[in-house]
Amino acid sequence: MIKIENLTKIYKLQDNTRIKALDQLSLTIEDNEIYGIMGVSGSGKSSLLRILRGVEPFDEGKIIINDIEITPENYNEKKQILKEKTAIHLQRSFGLWPTTPLDNIVKKLYGLKYGEESLTDTEEAYEEFEEDAKEILETVDLTDKIGHYAPVLSGGEKQRLVLARQLAKKPEILLLDEPATMASPRYKKELLDTIKKINNKFGTTIIIVSHQPEIQEYLCSKTALIYNGKLEMEDNTSSVVSKFLSYMPEKEKIGKKDRTQPLIKINNIARDYYLYKGGHVLYLDHISDQINKSDIFSIVGPSGSGKTMLIRMIAGFEKSEEGNIEILNNNKWIEMNDYGSDRTEIRQNMGFMHQEFALTPNSTVLSQITTHLSPKTEKTLEKAKSKAREIGISNETLDILYQLTDLARDEASHKLEKLNISPEILNELFPDVTYEEVIEAIIPVFEALDLPLPLLNRKFKELSGGQKVRVAIAVVLASNPSILILDEPFGDLDPVTLRIVANSLKKINDKFNTTIIFISHQMDFVKEISTKTMLLDNGKHIKTGNPEEICKEYIKIEEGEI
Repeated sequence: MIKIENLTKIYKLQDNTRIKALDQLSLTIEDNEIYGIMGVSGSGKSSLLRILRGVEPFDEGKIIINDIEITPENYNEKKQILKEKTAIHLQRSFGLWPTTPLDNIVKKLYGLKYGEESLTDTEEAYEEFEEDAKEILETVDLTDKIGHYAPVLSGGEKQRLVLARQLAKKPEILLLDEPATMASPRYKKELLDTIKKINNKFGTTIIIVSHQPEIQEYLCSKTALIYNGKLEMEDNTSSVVSKFLSYMPEKEKIGKKDRTQPLIKINNIARDYYLYKGGHVLYLDHISDQINKSDIFSIVGPSGSGKTMLIRMIAGFEKSEEGNIEILNNNKWIEMNDYGSDRTEIRQNMGFMHQEFALTPNSTVLSQITTHLSPKTEKTLEKAKSKAREIGISNETLDILYQLTDLARDEASHKLEKLNISPEILNELFPDVTYEEVIEAIIPVFEALDLPLPLLNRKFKELSGGQKVRVAIAVVLASNPSILILDEPFGDLDPVTLRIVANSLKKINDKFNTTIIFISHQMDFVKEISTKTMLLDNGKHIKTGNPEEICKEYIKIEEGEI
């Protein structure tokens, strides 16, 4: 049994602001129970899990596990007990080795025994741990992916592999923080069934933080609702879900406007994806479609169907082997396969938010918006072109470097390494704009996303999960892009915050005529916000049309009816 009594956690921020994340919280969790925790973004759910994991001290109260009492006074002495008894799967955590699922588990087992995961490239390591690793992969239903390449697994498969690595510890208590955020409906059910299987097979006590009502109702008989760090309600799950959903804001309508003017043409694009050690991954099979100005265009389909590959081609991050993608700019159609100044102008007016977005944890929100906004301003881009000519950089090379400012940090660094170019070149070409310019640009965006301006002075790591998603969207929106591309960033938003974001995107589309292209596995969100929806399956374009009808067809695919 786990007893939490009067638990209080206070964070002291950089500006000396004190935030009470947990306030006299008391819970009782039975052995072998799957216990649910719900609450809107910022209610203290993740803080509670980090305390139970043994990585976050607390200020008042106590935790009792099997007659072991842990208090603020003895936390440093006894936190190792918590670490030994628990394992955790954090939201948006994909800490995986770029190798096969089998190798990931062998490495984890080796590291648990010998202290160093990286030293497993030996025959002896596999002789000792391969059979145990295979059994763990069978538990999470990844046997058919045992020799695949981890980075190209679907979001849901990655999450099950992360879960498998935690199982290697054989924990008494498994802490799950939004474990199904990136999974499609089918893979979500597979993940949830895996969690039930772990509970039944090993008798593991599982505490699951999720704001998705269907997850709590599928897994948990008892759930706690936390609001502003306090226990608001602890009851049967259906009662708690009803109370939670009562906070939902009203749904705003999509603005009426002309959505008949072509903006993006997808012309018979095809590409075969292979990766070293990963084998054949996906074939995008001659896809054609059209996105019009001011569309809110959603893309749905099973995990691994090619959704992310397609939008990366639209953004110019990837090239097609056949066909092309054209984007209209100043009454001229520009091919996104052709590097140069024309494509640079399109990138200036495009914002892209990646699936596994990451902002620098220890930098303030204001400084990160400043860095992102700088390359998008007309003044900075003109200076970059002048500087490029001065130091002998061609238009094509400048376009390649400019593209890196829209990539995730790790991917951009990797591409710079391959080009044998120092990251300092980006700072030289695209110096930061002034804070005054940033404030002017960000105020309407923060208002639209219901974000308080004082968050600008917070470090990214000091934000709640939902605040991080909205701030990451705000970073992309700061430049007022005419094309906004979002790769499934909404998965870990609670329904209340998701409605705020949905209403905000509708306002942005209506006010600024922003063309929005997004991927989502959440069908209610897709139906609420989309003007048009595309369905992909296994690299093929099934159809594009009315969001309601397309979502129904997608669900049939997920349920094996097609």
